[in-house]
Amino acid sequence: MRNKKGFTLIELMIVVAIIGILAAIAIPRFAQMLEKAREGATKGNLGSLRSAVSIYYSEREGTFPNDLTTSFTSYLYPVPATKATPLGNTNTVNLAATPPNAVGTGWCYITDPTALPYQGYIFPNSTATDTKGNSFTTY
Repeated sequence: MRNKKGFTLIELMIVVAIIGILAAIAIPRFAQMLEKAREGATKGNLGSLRSAVSIYYSEREGTFPNDLTTSFTSYLYPVPATKATPLGNTNTVNLAATPPNAVGTGWCYITDPTALPYQGYIFPNSTATDTKGNSFTTY
């Protein structure tokens, strides 16, 4: 009798099936973790924007910037992007009088001086929800 070495076809099929099951479990979790990372980047960028507006406000003795593109560029340039997928991965800033009340993309900057306490406040410009089910406007 010869000394046979190697794996049988059944053993190889079982290994391939196990790898397929593990991949089917891991790929959706990986996609969810990517979206959570994008949401974390959005929160970080939002913090940077709010800090820059706060510095502008204190240096200009109580005056908020009119927009975040012209005179604001020395405080934060360029405006960071909204990384979360529902927000469109864009650095567009929409000027508004009230917080967002619909699904949109980019940032929302409240410029209306009568919109207290929201004047000078920045929101993600969407009422869509993140991976935890919270609206982006609650950031």
